[in-house]
Amino acid sequence: MSISERFDCHYCKDSLLGKKYIMKEDTQYCTKCYENLFANCCEGCSSSIGCNCKDLSYKDRHWHEQCFKCAKCSRSLVEKAFAAKDDLLLCTECYAHDYSSKCSTCKKTIMPGSRKMEYKGNSWHETCFLCHRCQQPIGTKSFIPKDTGYFCVPCFEKQFAYQCCACKKAITTGGVTYQDKPWHRECFLCIGCRKQLSGQRFTSRENYPYCLECFSNLYAKKCVGCTKAITSLAGAKYISFEERQWHSECFTCMQCSVSLVGRGFLTQRDNILCTDCGREK
Repeated sequence: MSISERFDCHYCKDSLLGKKYIMKEDTQYCTKCYENLFANCCEGCSSSIGCNCKDLSYKDRHWHEQCFKCAKCSRSLVEKAFAAKDDLLLCTECYAHDYSSKCSTCKKTIMPGSRKMEYKGNSWHETCFLCHRCQQPIGTKSFIPKDTGYFCVPCFEKQFAYQCCACKKAITTGGVTYQDKPWHRECFLCIGCRKQLSGQRFTSRENYPYCLECFSNLYAKKCVGCTKAITSLAGAKYISFEERQWHSECFTCMQCSVSLVGRGFLTQRDNILCTDCGREK
């Protein structure tokens, strides 16, 4: 720079030679002009934050270093954790005391930033939300409330859930009761064909459940006429004569096929005949 060239403040035009100055967008300013034009106003003391001071900012708001403190206890927040509430900056202790929830177990404040569990308006430290039975932290796992306690699923099943008498595992939803014993729906099966009986008509023999088809095939009397099973469970009516049985619709004359229900009939060896056919014989 030659002696003839000037180096002045862009705003007040005072010479900056041998003086402290500040550059902003490639333009030089004396410190006084810079502070008047560009310095931020401190939220704490409402004074300008000069060039010789640290400018601490939070969400477009600015403070002197010595003014950046808790609005309640006045302790410095410089390089410390803090929280904002209604435009006020608070240290974590003051914020927790005034605004943080209390742990339902230990009754201590749940500090901002720490993990907590919430359920139906209650809050817990993560390490305080324990299964009532095993006393292990439930964390993010599923749990079941019971009376005034909370249980992890395995403990709830062990202590409260019915156990299926077939597979011996806990019944957590649904289930059926047969002979005062609990069953999973998928475990309540016909003893013969293993078909699921839940929601179906069934019967039993010697305390074992059977679907109607298996029971009929195994134990029901057989119709002399059609050789199919006769079961009153299906609403079928039948005729019995000399230790033989017929469906009502099968009890007909062997020769002319007229129904013999409510009519007289004759026998010829193993055959039954209407009286007209019997006389012809």
